[in-house]
Amino acid sequence: MIGRMIKTVLGWLAGLALALVVLSLAWVVLYRFVAPPITWLQARDAINGQHVEREWVPLTAMTKALPRAVIGAEDANFCRHNGFDLEAIQAAATANVQGKKLRGGSTISQQTAKNAFLWPDRSYVRKGLEAYFTLLIELVWGKPRIMEVYLNIVEMGPGIYGMEAAAEHYFGTTADKLSARQAARLAAILPQPIKRSAVKPSKSVKRYARRIEKRVKVVRDEGIDACLWQ
Repeated sequence: MIGRMIKTVLGWLAGLALALVVLSLAWVVLYRFVAPPITWLQARDAINGQHVEREWVPLTAMTKALPRAVIGAEDANFCRHNGFDLEAIQAAATANVQGKKLRGGSTISQQTAKNAFLWPDRSYVRKGLEAYFTLLIELVWGKPRIMEVYLNIVEMGPGIYGMEAAAEHYFGTTADKLSARQAARLAAILPQPIKRSAVKPSKSVKRYARRIEKRVKVVRDEGIDACLWQ
């Protein structure tokens, strides 16, 4: 009797797990072709009464300086890794163990998976799901789509999501007309978009933006972003 109940429960759990895998895969495939209608952060802002600014544009409608800036600032190995930058993870772990300023090892792929499908949290459950969705989008989407989704849904300020909305909000222009300096300014506020300003940056943000602007040229000249334009 007990054995039969255990088999029934295990069968039910296996069926549930399979259903969740199928649904999550279908969700990822859908977002391969359809813009995510809303993210967890956008819903949070809307619920809290915050006006949400967002406008989806394809990667081809953005200046190439934008993906080059975020690659230079956030993920230099974006075109070489399969979702996880083991070198960056090791460097972050070493810095954290040594008591230095906490660093993150998240790639653009991981950030995209988190922003598109999950909630902001530091729990092991969320990190595990982030890894799972990262693998899926690397497999199903490919690098150009990952970058496109990232640049369209990333938080860029209070109620501001995506580079098109950020370009209009901060510089009164569109994502395809941003200068390399403006693109670098936007990339420079990504770690703390609520606290940092692209229009009135602090001295440290200005210095960081100048470094990113130099990296844009390196990314371009060395073809580090080649996976985006194939």
